[in-house]
Amino acid sequence: MPSPDPARTLRTAAWSASLALLVAAGSIIPASAEPQHGIAMQGEPKLPDGFDHFPYANAAAPKGGRMVYGVFGDFDNLNPVSVRGALTTARGIFADAEFGNFVFEPLMQRSADEAFTFYGLIAESVETDPERTFVEFQLNPAARFSDGRPVRPEDVIATAELLKVQGSVRPQYSNWLSKVAVVEKRGEHGVRFTFNEKADRELPLLLASLPVMPAGDFDARTIAETTTKPPVGSGPYVIDRVEPGQRIVYRRNSDYWGKDLPTKRGMDNYDEITVEYYRDQNAQFEAFKKGLSYLYIYQQPNPRHWRTAYDFPAVADGRVVKEVFQTGRPANLNAFFFNTRRPAFADERVRAALALLFDFEWANDNLYYGAYSRLGSFFDNSELSSLGRPVDARESELLAPYAASLDRSVLSGAWKPPVSDGTGSDRRLLREAVDQLQAAGYRFEGTRMIGPDGAPLSFEILVQSIDQQKIALAYARTLARIGVEANVRQVDDAQYQKRKQSFDYDVLISAFSGTLSPGAEQINRWGSAARDRAGSFNYAGVASPAVDAMIAAMVSSRSREDFVSAVRAYDRVLISGHYVVPLYYIGEQWLARWTFIQHPAVTPLTGFYLPAFWREPGAG
Repeated sequence: MPSPDPARTLRTAAWSASLALLVAAGSIIPASAEPQHGIAMQGEPKLPDGFDHFPYANAAAPKGGRMVYGVFGDFDNLNPVSVRGALTTARGIFADAEFGNFVFEPLMQRSADEAFTFYGLIAESVETDPERTFVEFQLNPAARFSDGRPVRPEDVIATAELLKVQGSVRPQYSNWLSKVAVVEKRGEHGVRFTFNEKADRELPLLLASLPVMPAGDFDARTIAETTTKPPVGSGPYVIDRVEPGQRIVYRRNSDYWGKDLPTKRGMDNYDEITVEYYRDQNAQFEAFKKGLSYLYIYQQPNPRHWRTAYDFPAVADGRVVKEVFQTGRPANLNAFFFNTRRPAFADERVRAALALLFDFEWANDNLYYGAYSRLGSFFDNSELSSLGRPVDARESELLAPYAASLDRSVLSGAWKPPVSDGTGSDRRLLREAVDQLQAAGYRFEGTRMIGPDGAPLSFEILVQSIDQQKIALAYARTLARIGVEANVRQVDDAQYQKRKQSFDYDVLISAFSGTLSPGAEQINRWGSAARDRAGSFNYAGVASPAVDAMIAAMVSSRSREDFVSAVRAYDRVLISGHYVVPLYYIGEQWLARWTFIQHPAVTPLTGFYLPAFWREPGAG
């Protein structure tokens, strides 16, 4: 445990004392702050005050009809923030990047056409100072919960109080609120968050994405509990029917308060939305093929399936179409995650050696029709990637304290993921991996690779689906050629979620969505504070001062140039740590849909946006 930093301790004490005096005097409002219609991480919002609708929405989109989404997995919970479920919260309740927020809404709406910008929703304006020491939201007086209660500053304050308790709710909320010193009501409709010394420039935007729950509907005990009782939110839909593990049905709130807001015009176009849960992806696709009574869109992650499975009549006669959408978002990180909490993976040299033996070329040719590109960066397919770029002056400054622990080729921009001969047993890479393991104290005994502790190098790869199983088995076959035993275990969704949340695995296949504005959410993925926090996304168990420092640099950047340098430096630190075996990506989005489901002509920066889709009037 590192010793406390005396300077930081003094700064903290001084900040707290000054803040107490300011609060007591009622003078914590900087004179330069003014309410704005939106807020961007760097620079100004792209859309002007008074804009009519998002450019990727059709303001004249017809309302009505039914949408059916399909998802793979299970659910046992309608509480949007609890982490205690054996399974997971039902899709669409809140913070659903794919479907949108049906029941609970955030204070402000994030734009899908900008890197990190929010516009008015529950809060009609936002105010902060140049140093971003506070943020104040003025709530829209028209905002209502679905039962008719107004959304008040007291609801925001009560929500913040409940979400700040560590371990009770999803960790990102308690992490954000740990940087808030005071939450207070300002006037009739205002609520202000004044920050402490731990805050960064991203915090006002993160707080803009907080859910707002009615005061009194949850308490300190129930906020952490799972429930199947439909909650009350302020969103465009209410829960109509729940069949845990099978489906959840949402019905449009005919009295939805926000339907005419610029951020909502052309959105939320269905009268009813059903989310169907499937335990088998083949069953999900068969439901899509049936169409009208079952499943209306299918997001395609598998190149083999995309190329070979669409030979049914509805495709031939044009009732089902396959579409390709371009996106400016970095590629999703899809990878094998080494659990460094396990002794076998605590040594970086072992992780680096094992990462050499995933034969992407063989898998791409034999399993995926050559459709994938190899992942190497944590921000591939974007300007944020460090691949092929030497460190710039700003990166050098950030990385200087940690340079000795970083890969020289990563710093120079020369590093690339290994390229095999495509046979699944490239002798050059096998030899290189063995040499690295022997340098780490491993040796052969017969046909087995034995570690310094005398135990065979053996581990389990946890998978959730048939597709994951195929790629894990291919990796295991190559590992076996150097005496490493990797057992592949597929489990049902309930077991998978439970083991993932408690870090009960050796190696896990999982993915992180790409983002144009990585920031504080990276703490929950890679930060030391999340390493041992149940329910966090720090699957690899990373606890690195260098990682923490680069995250801090990202969230404190004021210019886009400094931000890009900080992200690239962060990328280099993660690559050098060999925490994952990067898999592959497709630099576009594939979607199949029945043609009675339509979408706007404009695709936003982040790719297709399902909340803006609609159903043709009279279809079906």
